[in-house]
Amino acid sequence: MTHEITTCLWFNNNGKEAADFYQSIFPEFEPISENPMAINYRLLGRRFMHLNGGPGFPINPSISFFVNLEDEQEIERIWNRLIEGGTVMMALNTYPWSPKYGWCSDKYGVSWQLMKSHQSEAKIIPSMMFCQQNVGKAEEAMDFYCSLFPNSKSIAKSRYEKGEHDVEGYLKYSQTNINGTPFCAMDSSMPHMFTFNEGVSYVIVVDTQEEIDFYWDNLVAGGQEGKCGWLKDKYGVSWQIVPSVLASLMNNPETAPKTVYNFLQMNKLIIENL
Repeated sequence: MTHEITTCLWFNNNGKEAADFYQSIFPEFEPISENPMAINYRLLGRRFMHLNGGPGFPINPSISFFVNLEDEQEIERIWNRLIEGGTVMMALNTYPWSPKYGWCSDKYGVSWQLMKSHQSEAKIIPSMMFCQQNVGKAEEAMDFYCSLFPNSKSIAKSRYEKGEHDVEGYLKYSQTNINGTPFCAMDSSMPHMFTFNEGVSYVIVVDTQEEIDFYWDNLVAGGQEGKCGWLKDKYGVSWQIVPSVLASLMNNPETAPKTVYNFLQMNKLIIENL
């Protein structure tokens, strides 16, 4: 069975500090688990993990997070906290698509798009920006992910029209349910200095080796293998494919040392060898 997809954020050993910061800002923050390596929680209904991975992969705006709220005062309160030590990318203001919208990166580099919305059932949705070598591939990528995961479908698509500020036909906005969870995607041909990296990855937890093989083989095709269950797909998006039994093996004092050793030797994870 394919479990809920978790969004993993890579931190330079300050993941706990960042989680505490978000808990102090956002409503509906629910802690799940915590250890020196990873902090798990649910924010506005969506599951996140903070990985204390070190300095290797700073988070950038190629994947940002829409936060859909109805109360304008609440949006302003959250915005004012997030921009403390952060960067304003689009000022909090009135725009054609929303009476209250702003885009910023906080002091940890995580990008947020706050928006007043009455239409979205999901309060928080990751948004993937396909740029540089991936520009024009947003629709292809989302269709590809839909083909792999059960309970997936396209929800909405809006394209750039002639005379707008990007290539006609490129995705201006889209929403897709992947494994029952909403994701957004867009194209941008602007000269961005960033693209997808390991700073934001998606964790797929499954029960069987057959499922690991399926997701690994399909997602890594045209991409790149990493260590410890990590891979990059052909668009550069990072995924972690993990068996559900791993947590219990790592938390058991009798099995943890050998499991950790074996885990560190693998690219694709092999359950019977853990």
